[in-house]
Amino acid sequence: MISVASIDSVPAELGSTVVTIGKFDGIHLGHQALIAETVNIAEEHMLVPALITFDKHPGSYLDPKTSPLPLIGPTQKAELLDEAGIELLVTLSFDEALAGLSAREFVEQILIQGLNAKALVVGEDFKFGSGQEGDVNTLRDLGLELGFTVLLVPSIEVDGVRVSTTHIRNLLEAGDVKAAAKFLGRLHCTRGEVEHGLKIGRELGFPTANISRSAEGFLPKDGVYAGWLFDAHGERYPAALSIGINETITEVPRLLEVHVLDRKDLDFYFQIVNIEYVDFIRPSLKFAGVEELIVSINADLDKIRVILG
Repeated sequence: MISVASIDSVPAELGSTVVTIGKFDGIHLGHQALIAETVNIAEEHMLVPALITFDKHPGSYLDPKTSPLPLIGPTQKAELLDEAGIELLVTLSFDEALAGLSAREFVEQILIQGLNAKALVVGEDFKFGSGQEGDVNTLRDLGLELGFTVLLVPSIEVDGVRVSTTHIRNLLEAGDVKAAAKFLGRLHCTRGEVEHGLKIGRELGFPTANISRSAEGFLPKDGVYAGWLFDAHGERYPAALSIGINETITEVPRLLEVHVLDRKDLDFYFQIVNIEYVDFIRPSLKFAGVEELIVSINADLDKIRVILG
């Protein structure tokens, strides 16, 4: 997959494209439907499947205080798009210049001149242009004039609920990683480097891998989870995941810690690892002391062994 940060960086020899556009935060089932249609059309008509996304949520430019935290980071997004068959990823900087483009200017400058688009794949609620002046009908009118086709992909529902990034974020904030996985079409994942910590877990008999606070991937509600750790070589390990401040040992600020079940011989320091969330075990609790904490950890591990099989 070719990845560029501006339209000017698109290779001149690329050829004609079929394009889908959006923030694509999470690459959930709705996004996957758009991407699959884009790839299918590209294969049928000998076009390049291209995707335009943005370096930040548009809301962070319009109102930074209300901008939501992303579900996935740029590295995670690029890997998922590559796996899905996208051949050109254009990550535009959502700045004053981009926000100020009219609907027509966006189509002419970005889609036609920049990407030689012959088809555009969008969702039902697609909006574009300054002040979100353009919609699907605007696109169709411009397509007739400028020579591209617009294909509309309907929304996806799971259990009668429309799949959306906002809904998935709400589920993760509630700790319901199991339900979030149904809307994502895969387990939610945090990706980051393993750093040295205070070694408190090791002293208690439960060594943990501390994940960098600069990790990609939204951290769910504080608590204990069953999950998997994938090391830098792709090896999978069953794990107990703990998110939050340590309510019993207060030197530790909010952190994702990972304890691999029944292994004390592993060293993940400075590896980039992927952490997948399978199920919620319990919320964060404050214990009377270390002995009570150890009893609870052992009970958590027993539950996690059953869940992970």
